[in-house]
Parts: sequence; C-alpha cells; structure tokens
Amino acid sequence: MPSALLVYNPVAGRYPSRLLTERAASLLQKHGWQIQIETSRGGKHITQLAHQAAAEKMDAFYVVGGDGSLGHALPGLIGTETALGVLPAGTANVWAQELGLPGLTWTRIMALEESARRLAQAQVWEVDIGLCNQVPFLLWAGVGLDAFVVHHIEPRSQWEKNFSIVQYFASAVWNATIWHGVNLGVIEGGELMQGHFMLAVVSNIHLYAGGIANISPNALLDDGLMDLWLFEGKNLEDAVQQAWNLWAGRHIQSNRVQHIQFEKISLESDSPIYFQIDGEPEKGSERLTIEVLPRALKVLVPDITPRTLFARAPLGEPGDWPNKR
Repeated sequence: MPSALLVYNPVAGRYPSRLLTERAASLLQKHGWQIQIETSRGGKHITQLAHQAAAEKMDAFYVVGGDGSLGHALPGLIGTETALGVLPAGTANVWAQELGLPGLTWTRIMALEESARRLAQAQVWEVDIGLCNQVPFLLWAGVGLDAFVVHHIEPRSQWEKNFSIVQYFASAVWNATIWHGVNLGVIEGGELMQGHFMLAVVSNIHLYAGGIANISPNALLDDGLMDLWLFEGKNLEDAVQQAWNLWAGRHIQSNRVQHIQFEKISLESDSPIYFQIDGEPEKGSERLTIEVLPRALKVLVPDITPRTLFARAPLGEPGDWPNKR
C-alpha cells in the first residue's frame, strides 16, 4: 500500500481549500493510499516536510498548492525515492497544466478530487531538475523583464491573486516602458556570446507565461537538456512584438530570438540582474550558473497527458515501482 505525506498550503492560490484537501485525501485513501495531512507554515516548512517524507521513505509527497509551493519541496526530494505529486490549488498551476491536471477555480470546485483520482494510480517518472546558482527549479529560470515583473508583484495577497493574469500583464506592459533590457554574456561549452536582450528564459517544460504560451514545443523532461531562449529588445514596442510572437509560436523562426540547448551554461552581466525561479523572485547576481541534474526527481504523472513529455519509460506505479528498478 503506497504511503504519502499530503501538504496543504493555506495561503497558496486564490481559494480556501482545506475542506477540498480533506476530500481529495479521502479519495486517495479509498484508492489504497495511506495519507498523512500536514498544514504548512510557509516555504521553509514545506522543505522540512519534504525532507521528513523522504527520510520516512514515503512513496510520495503531495503538495496542495501552486508552482511556488512545488519549488519549495524540491530540496527535500531531489535524489530520493519519494515522488512529488501536485493537487493544483495555486494561481497559475503551470506544472499541473503541463501534466493535464485541472486547476482549482470557482467553476471547477471539484478539481482537487479530479486530480487526486487521476494520480491515485499514477505512474512514477524521473525528470530533470535545474540548478540556478545552486537553487533547484522544476520549470524555469528567467532573467530580464519577466523577473523584473515578478520582483515587483510578489508576494501577492489571495485577493490580488483573483486578478493574477490581468495584474501580471498590466505590470509587464508598465514595466516595459522603463525596462530597456540587459547586456548578457552567455558562456556555453567554453564559447562566449554577447548581446542585449529584453528577456532570457531557461525552460525545462513546454509552457510559459501562466501556461498561455508554448515556449519550448520540443521539450522533454528526462533528456538531460534544457532550453535557453534569448529575446532581443529594449522598449515597449519590442516587448509587445516579442510577446505576440511567443503567444503565436512564431518566436521559433524569429531572427530576434536565439535558442540554445545545454547541459550547463552561465549568464553574466556587468551589474546585478533580476532573476526568477519557477515564478518566485530571487536576489540579483552578476553571474548565473545553470546546470541540469538529469533525472534527479521522481514525479507522479497521470496516464494521459496533453503532449509527449518523456523520452524514457516510467519506473512503475507507487508502492511497487522501487522494486522494478
């Protein structure tokens, strides 16, 4: 019988979800899971609870929350036998969108139970993790305009999260009027490339910008590689054009966008640069070193996903997969 610690973040997302969490836990129990529920007191506490679940050799660590809450779980789960599962109750839930799991909204009040039902018999896969200046990330690391926006709007109250998409794009447009890009040196494989960019994004997944854009259409979660996208620009007009091309999927052919696949890369600037990791603001630094940890994290993935995510086969199902290695 698989066991799991299920962590509920009371300040994640836009909706109070304690009762819905208990209903989702009950559904997992009906499908044979042993579930222990804990309420988190913040990001550091989520990390501590993830360490606890791994130390107790639990099969899974479920997070009821958003992408930021998942990021806090990573340090406790990387390199362990405990798989990360998400019951999406955050603001954007991009990782859940990548897996095809429904996010909690007022019109989808049973979304947590639906996600629990789909993960109850989930397969376990190994996925790559990124390290940006030794901080782990599952989705992206970003430099430039998006990081500048994240630093200005986070943290947000639950009331503000009701207008998350509108707030983000309004802030992006406003900040694009004063953001003139950043000079970056990109070092990969011993070679140096320099340029002036509005935005630089390292992506481990397909989706970006709250899930409305497919930034890396050929991304695989277990190939040991990540994608760096460099968007040129220095004013509002450039930002609008790049955003439109990204939304339409035309950035791939644009001569103002550069794409590099890498295992390890460095970004350098002559002054501290804003950066974000999985949508959370991080302190500025003049040099970012980003490397891929191949297949360092185990995750729960439903049987059906919106797109091809993996190059390899799954390990098995929770409870019996460690014995199949």
